[in-house]
Order: sequence, then structure tokens, then C-alpha cells
Amino acid sequence: MKKIFILFISLTISILTFGQTNVNEKYIQAQKLLKADDIKGAYSLLKELKPQVATKDSLYNYVVWYYVATASEIESEYRKKEDYSNSLKYGLEALQTIQENKQYFDEKFSEKEPWMNKNIIVSYFGLGQIENAKKYKEKLYQGYKDKTLPKGIDGYFNYDFFKLKDKNIWGYEWYPELPDDRFSGSFTKVVYYVYSTNEDGTDKDQLFRFHVLMYHQDNKDTKFDYLLERQIETDEATVSGSYYQYTYKKDIDYIKLKEDIKEILTKEIEPSSRRIISKRK
Repeated sequence: MKKIFILFISLTISILTFGQTNVNEKYIQAQKLLKADDIKGAYSLLKELKPQVATKDSLYNYVVWYYVATASEIESEYRKKEDYSNSLKYGLEALQTIQENKQYFDEKFSEKEPWMNKNIIVSYFGLGQIENAKKYKEKLYQGYKDKTLPKGIDGYFNYDFFKLKDKNIWGYEWYPELPDDRFSGSFTKVVYYVYSTNEDGTDKDQLFRFHVLMYHQDNKDTKFDYLLERQIETDEATVSGSYYQYTYKKDIDYIKLKEDIKEILTKEIEPSSRRIISKRK
């Protein structure tokens, strides 16, 4: 949050010319709180300050920008701790503020919207409220279709995160849909990445990943469209194996998928097959 504080400093001199004593005092206090790394304190002051500044006031954009920034920072911290009720609260608040104020900013501000949609999806998934997450997923898919998504979220998006013992597990979904031709090539819809963790709980090394992989079938009576595969990367090769007992329809049951991942990790279940693809040197 240091960059937020630096920009606050640049505004201090100009704000003193506004003659709005109460506004000035709150802004300067927010600046001090940011310097002390008290993000929640600064957020509270900025939230209180926002309705007191007219939209035509040159200060308004700065207040909104940093209000969204502090709310987003708090949302992120709760999400990393899997406190999804609170991350959802701040995520929805930040999203509403972004949507209500896009007309006052350039496109960089508007690009915050799909990222916050993604964060809200993670929170709803963490709460097990898959149906509530769907409408925010639909917004991302529409952005993908319209080619309006910013770089970094324009090909896939994080939709799930959870910790299991000493591991961090991240779920990502790709936008392209399941091909009609099941022999058209390899196709993955969802990947769960499994990481070891540092002492502070952050990601350390990727241990392996689980792909929800299109099943190559020529039998129309097959009752599933995807199967689960584990892939491990080494310096020499990619080692993969399929779990034929874990299969999914085109409309993936995300709750079942998550429980399957947990079961495999908890019981240390090995794949039913093993393939090794050597890497070129």
C-alpha cells in the first residue's frame, strides 16, 4: 500500500486550498493511517469522506480511488484467510463503488470491475454458494465474448481457493467451451493447482495440478464428458495419470469436483494410469 500513501502526499498541498476544514482533516488523518499501515482505519475515514465531497470536486476522484483501493486490500486479506463472509462483504462494496463511478475515470479504473467480479466468485465458492457465483461468472464470460476483459483475466480466471493441511489449492477455469469433436485435441476446462506453503502460509512450490480433462470418446452412450487427471512437472518430463473413478458431465458439478480433490489429497489416492512425456532438451 506504499504507492497509495505516496499519492496521498502529492495531494496534501492542493487540498489545503479547498477551504474545507473538516474534509482536509479527515483526508490528512487518512494519510497518517496509511503511513502507519492502518488500512482499515484509512478505509473507514475514506468511506465517511466520500459522500461529503461533490462529484465535481477535483478531490472526489482521489477519495473514490483510494476508498476502492483500501476496500480491495481488506477484501484480499480476508479472502487469503478463507474468511469468505467478510471478503464477500468488502468485495460487493468495492464492486458497487466501481460501477457507480466508472464515468469519472479512465478505462484503468473500469478494469477493476472484472477483477472484483472474480474475487466475489471466489468468496461465493468458498461459502458453497455456487448459484450466487454464477451471475458473476456470466459477467466474465460475456466480457470474454465481447473481448473487453483486461490482460491477466482474459483467458482464464481463479474461481476457488482453499487450504488443506500444509497445502494451498487454487481452482482456475478457462473460458472456451467443450468441443463437439471429442478427438479435436486436448482440452482442459478446469485446473486445480496444489502448492506447498511457506511458514507465513503463502505459496512455495507447485507440487502438482489436477486437470478436468475432456474425455476422448467415440461412444455416444458414454455417461460423462470429463475425467480428472493429475500432472506433475519435473525437469525431465511431465508425469500424468487419470482417475477414472472421478468423472464429470459437461455441466460440471463444482461441489463434487472440490470434494473429489479434497478426498484425493486427504487419502493420498494415486491415479489409475501413468504416462510420462519427456521434455526436449
